[in-house]
Amino acid sequence: IQTKKEETLPPSLSQNIPTFYFPRGCPKEKVNIDAVIAKIERTFSEFPKERATLEDMGKVAKACDCPLYWKGPLFYCAGGERTGYVSVHKFVAMWRKILQTCYDDAAKFVHLLMNPGCNYLVQEDFIPFLQDVVNSHPGLSFLKEASEFHSRYITTVIQRIFYTVNRSWSGKITCNELRKSNFLQNVALLEEEADINQLTEYFSYEHFYVIYCKFWELDTDHDLYIDRKDLARHNDHAISNRMIERIFSGAVTRGRKAQKDGKISYADFVWFLISEEDKKTPTSIEYWFRCMDLDGDGALSMYELEYFYEEQCQKLDNMAIEPLPFEDCLCQMLDLVKPQHEGKITLHDLKRCKLSNVFFDTFFNIEKYLDHEQKDQFMLRDGEGESQEISDWEKYAAEEYDILVAEEAATDQWNDGYEAELNAVDHQKANVLKYQMEKRPLFEMPSHLADVDLDEYDYEEDFE
Repeated sequence: IQTKKEETLPPSLSQNIPTFYFPRGCPKEKVNIDAVIAKIERTFSEFPKERATLEDMGKVAKACDCPLYWKGPLFYCAGGERTGYVSVHKFVAMWRKILQTCYDDAAKFVHLLMNPGCNYLVQEDFIPFLQDVVNSHPGLSFLKEASEFHSRYITTVIQRIFYTVNRSWSGKITCNELRKSNFLQNVALLEEEADINQLTEYFSYEHFYVIYCKFWELDTDHDLYIDRKDLARHNDHAISNRMIERIFSGAVTRGRKAQKDGKISYADFVWFLISEEDKKTPTSIEYWFRCMDLDGDGALSMYELEYFYEEQCQKLDNMAIEPLPFEDCLCQMLDLVKPQHEGKITLHDLKRCKLSNVFFDTFFNIEKYLDHEQKDQFMLRDGEGESQEISDWEKYAAEEYDILVAEEAATDQWNDGYEAELNAVDHQKANVLKYQMEKRPLFEMPSHLADVDLDEYDYEEDFE
């Protein structure tokens, strides 16, 4: 056998392809790291033995050109939780490494919070950061003496962070996801905004209070889990049983509790309630699409739509309301969504549709379906092009909070025999807190930082 001689190729011209992928941020102009370090060292020189406690870290954060509420992550990343302080040498070594390897705020924040060896954030990584916010933000000062409230507030905020930021549903927030979100801008606003309730996307105490009160009403045995029957009672049985079955099937829940014991956690309920009250956001559209996509093929078939509509028809019959035949309902919905491919509705179709809430409510929420039916369809369509100043979720949370506070004020009047002074905000919050502790047993559960129970994500990849 003759061996074939390899042909020698002419030397190719080498090309320098510029770097185009920057997972830790695009390097900017040459940063004078020594000047930054010198500024930090001057700040540390103000502290006894050049050691900074957590209370001192606000000044250090400013010396690092970071927002004030990065102080907790800076302290913990430099090992402060072990000794109760951070030495200048340890901090400088830590921050110098970050400046040399992380080139934007998203990369720095992930590095500060993540576990060693990771390049993403999981739910537990946010706990120390949020505990520091609870301990030191003026808008949460009324919670200082009520540590039993801390873990539930922290759990709520973490779920809202992942709901909005973790677009991949992976349970791991990457630098890129953080970059594309507005979370770090909201962290910076914590410093400027004394009223925590103005930060409605993640940190609002009022939003937490509404979510938790709604959960408490359903969690009759107060074990921090609810089953199918409990969830069915939400909003006076408005959600169809077939949809509740889908929620408990594992299509949108975390961990394996839902499949094993037929129960979902408070963390799951946060996702459910926000998705239920605002069906126009990308996450809520994905949430309900996953539930309706029975075979998981990435498209809603006419069979799947009919499956959910059948129960709506039964409910309407029970209410002595003649239901629209499925064929007519289907024509309306196809006209509403305008799918790209005949015979099936994709996630992309629903994200393009500005009335996705009307579509979803038609198939599994009888109360809201009837509300939409009472409205003039032309009015609905006219509102498509308008930019919404306040989201459906914010509107719902504001209304429900007012109702809850009014109920608590009435209870106080009855118990104390005098008119509650609702005008003073601090007095109002004190009343709310007092009511929670006295009337709501679930709030009495002792909770420490280590007790925050956050179920692991175990999600499939996103549809798109």
